[in-house]
Amino acid sequence: MQTIDLAIIILFLIGNTLFGLWHGKSNNNSRDYFHGGHNLPWIISMLSIVASETSVLTFVSVPGLAYRGDWSFLQLAMGYIIGRIIVSFVLLPMYFKHGVSSIYEIIGIRFGTAMQKLAALVFLVTRTLGDAVRFLAAGVVVQVVTGWNLPLSIMIIGIVTLIYTLSGGIKTVIWLESFQFALYLLGGILSIVFLLYNIDRTLPDILATLGSSGKLNIINTDTHIFTNPFTFFSAFIGGILLSLSSHGVDYMMVQRVLGCKNLKSAKKAMIGSGFFVFSQFSVFLFAGSLISIFMHGATVEKDREFAFFIVHYLPAGLKGLLIAGVLSAAMSTHSSAINALASSTVNDILGGKASLGFSRWISFFWAVLLIIVALMFDTGNKAIVMVGLEIASFTYGGLLGLFLLSKSKRSFHPASLGIGLVASMGIVFVLKFLGLAWTWYITVSVAVNLLTATGIDITFFKKRAQKFQ
Repeated sequence: MQTIDLAIIILFLIGNTLFGLWHGKSNNNSRDYFHGGHNLPWIISMLSIVASETSVLTFVSVPGLAYRGDWSFLQLAMGYIIGRIIVSFVLLPMYFKHGVSSIYEIIGIRFGTAMQKLAALVFLVTRTLGDAVRFLAAGVVVQVVTGWNLPLSIMIIGIVTLIYTLSGGIKTVIWLESFQFALYLLGGILSIVFLLYNIDRTLPDILATLGSSGKLNIINTDTHIFTNPFTFFSAFIGGILLSLSSHGVDYMMVQRVLGCKNLKSAKKAMIGSGFFVFSQFSVFLFAGSLISIFMHGATVEKDREFAFFIVHYLPAGLKGLLIAGVLSAAMSTHSSAINALASSTVNDILGGKASLGFSRWISFFWAVLLIIVALMFDTGNKAIVMVGLEIASFTYGGLLGLFLLSKSKRSFHPASLGIGLVASMGIVFVLKFLGLAWTWYITVSVAVNLLTATGIDITFFKKRAQKFQ
């Protein structure tokens, strides 16, 4: 990297830190720290959602999918839009009606504090594993850019993130994510402009070449819908259920819209994020396709294609801008996970009883744990973005099932709900062993949760009724 690249990167790192320290002065209690005073603009919340769910995974892995294959990943994004519309009209009204600090309070109100703590525990485990993968993705970028080994890259990102996260709280996280979303999306667009300028062919000729080779295919018509996760029905339905779960019952995502001033603003942020994600994926898939032509399909280590292109082909200045964007987004995503994990711990596990200082110590604990788990991860031969989505699919079905059961009028025994939740997660291991595509995991696990909990509860109450007759 040239001096100007390093200067840009250092400037952004310092800017993140100072912004967090400045925002930290406005936090008077743990509610400010975790919810930002419930006065966040919906556009900022929307951009924060997009940045949180994709950020480094998009930057690192999505261009690689197009580089090696086609655009069938967009089938998932189509489902995301529908899933968020459902969340906006089914789950968000319930959260705003009860004025909850954590969405798992809904489970506590309906089924008792024991089930609330269990749901929160499932979230904590899932988010820790899922964001460790995101953290790993950030480390991959730093490794390619600097030549440092992966563990050192992860450690540096984690330590720098701690500086502003512990001070600033959710307001810092959301505002920084919004800015960084714009930054790395701009980076993707500028990369496309650079590629189009430097590929010695016209745009129609490029599109014709990509189209004839099948690299622009979006709809996958393969009939093996239960074994191939990227057939249309598998990906589209999987996208709906994945988005319904991730943006409806995953506290890290819902936390962003809970910070909005009212339900109408929250709906705008949630639905708008689906369309922004689709557009963002399209930009980075197009970049990946163009890189495959620019580099003549050269063999590059999986998930390193875009980072390799940035380091070896982009000019000074533009290179620094893109690297600063992905590093800033990486740290912002990491900080949002820390804040959400700490918030759920305080509100769900500790009953909301924690001072601002103690809340920061809890954030510190989760930050260290995320670093440790990321250092232990091995994604094998899978794209990092796929590993992240697959991890979420193991537990999202169980959580979504709990929230659907909460809308039932039946009085469930806690044991029935607990067994249903465990069964819904256990069945995913069976499905994985049988070779079912991961896009179906949530659908099946939701069904297992609903049927198991209801079936056991009916049996339980029947036996109790017979005992007292």
